[in-house]
Amino acid sequence: MSLVMPLPDAATIARRGEIAAAMRAIVPGEGVIDDDDALRPYESDALTAYRQPPLLVVLPETVEQVAAVLAWCHKNRVKVVPRGAGTSLSGGALPLADAVLLGMAKFNRVLDIDYADRVAVVQPGVTNLAITRAVEGAGFYYAPDPSSQIACTIGGNVAENSGGVHCLKYGLTTNNVLGVELVTIEGEVIRLGGRGLEPAGLDLLGLIVGSEGLLGVVTEVIVRILPRPETAKALLIGFDSVEGAGRCVAEIIAGGIIPAGMEMMDRPAIHAAEAFVNAGYPLDVEALLIVELDGPGAECTHLVGEVEAIARRNGAVSLRTSANDDERAAFWAGRKAAFPAAGRISPDYYCMDGTIPRRRLPEVLARMRELSEQYGLGVINVFHAGDGNLHPLILYDANQPGQLEKAEAFGADIVRLCVAVGGVLTGEHGVGVEKRDLMPEMFSEVDLAHQQRVKCAFDPELLLNPGKMFPQLHRCAELGRMHVHRGEVAFPDLPRF
Repeated sequence: MSLVMPLPDAATIARRGEIAAAMRAIVPGEGVIDDDDALRPYESDALTAYRQPPLLVVLPETVEQVAAVLAWCHKNRVKVVPRGAGTSLSGGALPLADAVLLGMAKFNRVLDIDYADRVAVVQPGVTNLAITRAVEGAGFYYAPDPSSQIACTIGGNVAENSGGVHCLKYGLTTNNVLGVELVTIEGEVIRLGGRGLEPAGLDLLGLIVGSEGLLGVVTEVIVRILPRPETAKALLIGFDSVEGAGRCVAEIIAGGIIPAGMEMMDRPAIHAAEAFVNAGYPLDVEALLIVELDGPGAECTHLVGEVEAIARRNGAVSLRTSANDDERAAFWAGRKAAFPAAGRISPDYYCMDGTIPRRRLPEVLARMRELSEQYGLGVINVFHAGDGNLHPLILYDANQPGQLEKAEAFGADIVRLCVAVGGVLTGEHGVGVEKRDLMPEMFSEVDLAHQQRVKCAFDPELLLNPGKMFPQLHRCAELGRMHVHRGEVAFPDLPRF
């Protein structure tokens, strides 16, 4: 798998000074960056294997500035790449040489908290963890918690439909966002959804969450906040085989128990995380489950007993229940530090993201071991076991010729494997550029054409985040002709579009 981005428009690049001057007229002061050295921090997101400095960076502070920037770019046919904190692991915020990179970091305020309606209104540059910090004094929290929650922003979470270790019970971003304010490429400001659970009209909000910056720029988000559970307990369960851990996961869910979170780590991941965090993980096991149960005290105590019994039936060789919140937090600290911990055992790693049916977990992990031997690259596994969302970390050394290409090919085979067993290309990292060329593994040409028609409805000139998600981006006029033709053949009495 090799990355091919759209060819840069030389004419746009030649107009860099003109474009920068226009942007400075809209966003004065230090809101525009066009110095080559100062652009370097923006040349990649968290998928650091791919790098490309942008044409220039614009850092607006108001919705009016965002609208004016987009309207000018639309009128002058200049591409725009929206960016939050840059923690995307799929290359979703990778810049283009002929595109304005629109950074939303200055939209970092919590605008309103309504405990009665259990909502918070925040700007897209607010970090995920900051939402919980803003409401925890009143006993509330924001449930989706990606491992990068200390840095990733809610705007990026909306773009990628991020999840986290507690998504099994409380849902992904799409289940916790009630409304957004969105600026279209024409500079129009619209609102989708609201503070209620079921707004009227078409569910356009469902299109925006997970749209990876291809449809508009989010400038405000309304999220659900939840009361902190009365009690929460985490179990640290070790197994002498991944298969035993997988069976335990399946039986817990089959028993009607929905943990707040259920994560699995294999032996290399356990050792890397323990050396990094000292969380107290057992080092003599092949697989480790972290199962968190929450709710009223009596219910939580009962469910802990049920899970302990299931674990023993499935061959658990170690079992430990958190004695207090500090110990529970330590259990999770190791899991959430697993990605950076991988840096202790490999110069570089390539983090994949795919989702499979839970029952296929043992065979998928066995096949990944075979692929590891085939490519000669190590792999460690950390994943959301409860919903089958895998995060294999492929270990490689970018300084060794050919290893990055091997890592990419290995990762592509993992994604193909996920689809082949009935899963999907991604769980929460998005498609971006990483899985763009693998979309045909899951979608037919007709499927992709219909998805692109949605893109055309919002962005007919294809200026927003081009080169992402679609392996071949058709011109909207081409898709329009295809649509009319099909309508004429199948439904001759329907009006033309």
